[in-house]
Amino acid sequence: MFLGEVEGIVEAMSVMEFQKVMVPLFLRIAFCVTFSYVLVHNDQIVNLIAHNRQAILPIMFAALEKNADNHWNQSVLNLTLNVRKMLCEMDEDLFMSCHARYQEDEANQCSVMEKRKETWARLENAATVLVTPLATSIAC
Repeated sequence: MFLGEVEGIVEAMSVMEFQKVMVPLFLRIAFCVTFSYVLVHNDQIVNLIAHNRQAILPIMFAALEKNADNHWNQSVLNLTLNVRKMLCEMDEDLFMSCHARYQEDEANQCSVMEKRKETWARLENAATVLVTPLATSIAC
């Protein structure tokens, strides 16, 4: 319902109006599970995205990749893959640049998670070392 209303509003906008709201709009749409339907089935929105792809694709890329990798609904998955293909065909260089940045961000996130696990392991070991003598002296 929300996306249908957004679609109607965007259809009525001029290009200048669209450019004023495109970043916050697509940040919000990136969080939406079924945004693929709007992107694929509306020629005017596809045209606006094509003209503003330098700003929109980097915003949408991570959401598209996560949907493509993890979405449980086959229809949403197929639509997501169609949108990815459409965006890649619009500007393959930009798409590949966003893909490389996404992979780098994912690798960095994995590194941060690994460091976090190591830190917790060290804290748990330190706590065990400190608590064991205390527990022994209390028990005696």
